[in-house]
Amino acid sequence: MNSQFIKGVLFEWNKIDNNSYLKKIEAFRGIEKLEFNNPITFFVGENGSGKSTLLEAIAAAHGFNPEGGTRNYVFSTHDTHSELCDAIRIVKGYRKEKWGYFLRAESFYNVATQEEEYADAEHPSAKYHEKSHGESFLALAQNNLRANGLYLFDEPEAALSPQRQLTLLMEIYKCAKEGAQFFIVTHSPILLGIPDADIYCFDHGKIHLCEYEETESYQVTEMFINNRQMLLDRLLKE
Repeated sequence: MNSQFIKGVLFEWNKIDNNSYLKKIEAFRGIEKLEFNNPITFFVGENGSGKSTLLEAIAAAHGFNPEGGTRNYVFSTHDTHSELCDAIRIVKGYRKEKWGYFLRAESFYNVATQEEEYADAEHPSAKYHEKSHGESFLALAQNNLRANGLYLFDEPEAALSPQRQLTLLMEIYKCAKEGAQFFIVTHSPILLGIPDADIYCFDHGKIHLCEYEETESYQVTEMFINNRQMLLDRLLKE
């Protein structure tokens, strides 16, 4: 039995204007639904392939602030989210998450600032701005990871060293084992290595499932490590 909080997404393209850029994204063409059967789902693909657009739409349609934070965060510094959130219908499971967080690399500063404004005596600020970018990024994720939570992470590796990515990998895996569900947009071959995750690829046609070794994040990293000098010679001489 599928016990995920979000079991799938249905696309209602008739709600999107024919001239919208969304209908020009190759990965979305022909997509009517996506199913989510595992607690960890990755979205991978080249820049501009639509993966962050879909993650944002799922977050907004589920009640999260488009810029990030918990579902209690209500603020907007620059309204840029697409209308895709109005054209998808979330298929919910029988369970209800006990906590949730939408983490976006690009709007982390805004969310960290808002966290300080929301703080009070009973809920003191974690003072993310007083830490290094990487430390604050990891701390924010760790402070919000809980059993039976729903998490949407957009490029969580952006500020993290490889060692800290391994730390986050362990935290995500542990939390998923405790009933949490994750949707993660990433280019990190480290995070993508989490066992038993579903990987949806947004390259080479419409959105489809793929294996870890089929992702470009893995293939390019492997090629560079195993053929570094030859690859550099070729790239830098051209």
